[in-house]
Amino acid sequence: MKKNASNFLKLVFAGLSAALVCMSTILFVVPLPTGGYVNLGDCFVILSGYMLGPVYGALAAGIGSALSDIFLGFGIYAPATFIIKGLMAVTAYFITLLARKKTSPLKILNAASASVAAEAVMLSGYFLFELVIYGYAGAFADLLGNTIQALFAVASYVAVYSFMLESKLFDYADNIINKNGV
Repeated sequence: MKKNASNFLKLVFAGLSAALVCMSTILFVVPLPTGGYVNLGDCFVILSGYMLGPVYGALAAGIGSALSDIFLGFGIYAPATFIIKGLMAVTAYFITLLARKKTSPLKILNAASASVAAEAVMLSGYFLFELVIYGYAGAFADLLGNTIQALFAVASYVAVYSFMLESKLFDYADNIINKNGV
């Protein structure tokens, strides 16, 4: 029974995380002159991976991000986004998993490393997708905008992670999601 309750809670939190990813992408959109836009979505993509694990985190990240592409009029990107953002969450999960047993400064350094690795997945994934869709010129043209988005995502994730670490929100959320306690 306890395992079923834990899976149900993970599913609920995955749905909430997908909504958070989608809305943080849609509501905070700053267009870049280089093409593309900066948003807070990747911060919560990475956080979803860390908090929910590789399966639920990847689904939350992929679904939320793909929906935001559809809602913002970039539907052609939605299938690629689903895969890329899911892989970002998986990458973030496995790297930040190491941080759970470290001291606070090392946890923050590990979180930064996880976000850099996840954003490397984003950069390479969209580059390959755009290479197929637009060719070399289009793929290289969007690389600068995607890099700016990646830098913003790393900074925002480290800030949110640091806040959650210091306020003990990770411990509270982990207790609810994985141990079914309050």
